[in-house]
Amino acid sequence: MRSDHRPVTLLLLLLVSWNPNGVSAVGVNWGLDSSNPLPPSKVVNELLLPNGVTRVKLPDADPGVLQSLSGSGIGVIVGIRNDMLRNLSQSKKAAASWVHDNVTRYFSDNGAGSGPSGVRIEYIAVGDEPFLLSFGQQYHPYVLNAATNIGMALKAAKLSDRIKLIVPCSLDVYQTNSSLPSKAQFRPDLNKTMVDLLSFLSNHSSPFVLNMNPFSSFQHNKNLSLHFHLFQLSKPLTDGHSKYDNYFDLSIDSLVSSLSKAGFADMEIMVGRVGWPTDGALNATSANAQIFMQGLFDHLKAKAGSPLRPKRPPTEIYLFTLLDEDQFIITTGSFERHYGIFTFDGQAKYNMDLGQGSRPLNNVHEVKYLDQKWCVVNNNKDLSNVTASVSQACSSADCSSLSPGGSCSGIGWPVNVSYAFNNYFQANGQSQEGCDFNGLGLVTTVDPSVGDCRFVIGLRTSGSNSYYQRLAVLQRVVSLFAFAFLVVYS
Repeated sequence: MRSDHRPVTLLLLLLVSWNPNGVSAVGVNWGLDSSNPLPPSKVVNELLLPNGVTRVKLPDADPGVLQSLSGSGIGVIVGIRNDMLRNLSQSKKAAASWVHDNVTRYFSDNGAGSGPSGVRIEYIAVGDEPFLLSFGQQYHPYVLNAATNIGMALKAAKLSDRIKLIVPCSLDVYQTNSSLPSKAQFRPDLNKTMVDLLSFLSNHSSPFVLNMNPFSSFQHNKNLSLHFHLFQLSKPLTDGHSKYDNYFDLSIDSLVSSLSKAGFADMEIMVGRVGWPTDGALNATSANAQIFMQGLFDHLKAKAGSPLRPKRPPTEIYLFTLLDEDQFIITTGSFERHYGIFTFDGQAKYNMDLGQGSRPLNNVHEVKYLDQKWCVVNNNKDLSNVTASVSQACSSADCSSLSPGGSCSGIGWPVNVSYAFNNYFQANGQSQEGCDFNGLGLVTTVDPSVGDCRFVIGLRTSGSNSYYQRLAVLQRVVSLFAFAFLVVYS
């Protein structure tokens, strides 16, 4: 397997354990939307622990992942997906069942992961950006009741003093007629919902969790430069007595202003997501991701806070994300699948000079790939109808690197067809059917990679990982049926 990735000196090693003297603690998001997932045990033992990562944020309570974290000492945020909020809000029994199955059994002294071998769950994230503007109001009626029921279940399990409840929110929960933080306020359609949520968070001593997307902001906000988003020197933005020279502080203070106007000026803030993509769009590059990460950590290390909260940075910050995820939803852009600090196979993407000496970031070793073969288009066939086959491939496999500005956007036709075919072939375990495409596909043992466009080979371990995937899916299906039963009969 070809790899052009150099050793990395990333400052996860130092900053994940920061907390004293007003310095934010830093962790990573560990997403699971991959057709070729690494074994969870490898992620924990070869990426998280050797690189000093002390906190992870999970999108849901995947049993294989939680089992792998047992005994690691890593602080964990366990997520509840949005599609579960309605059932959890309508049934206390459903909430109690969820807490038992996904928290107590891994956390409690009586569970399978008891004592020092248990999972150190610190937060439960109720929903994932449930107030996102594009969702409309479909989740609004359920968030607070779901959080309340989960809180009651935690109290019954005697865990309410050890696990906090949070609700990750996107930046569009507030709005402003300009880029000025002083003008920001929560969206009018969220006024009552947000006040109720803030009261709940305040009563439970929980922080407000803000998910940032600086790359999307750069794409859509033409008033703020790339340099501004990358922590590079640029013309400051003046807002009264406050001056802003980076997107991070601007976002924090926009939230601070919104919280103040809602009557919760002192609420702590946690950043649930922040990062920079490396592919899938123009300016989504490893070089820019490196600049962004270096700027972020230099900013945090300075302990300056933001203009409206000097010397008081967010309590915790979670980088987005640990690994590339080729099945991540890309409604906001193809780049969403390329936020990983590591490639899908656990290899670091870029270097960072921290000025702290040169210690390389530990990569995953002894990666077990599938056979050295790829699927390409058969140029000896009639390709007049090949577009339908490409659509078939890209409907389930990842073709995001072919997007304008992506690493494979310039390879041309028909190599781009081969790229789509190969990704489908690898995602399907190199099965013979995975390279058929009505006879237009051809298996080759010659690496068709072109320049920076990498034609991947899937992971052999994905077969064993399918156990965890099937287990997780089965657990979700059973849980959903159980929730439905409990809602009807409780």
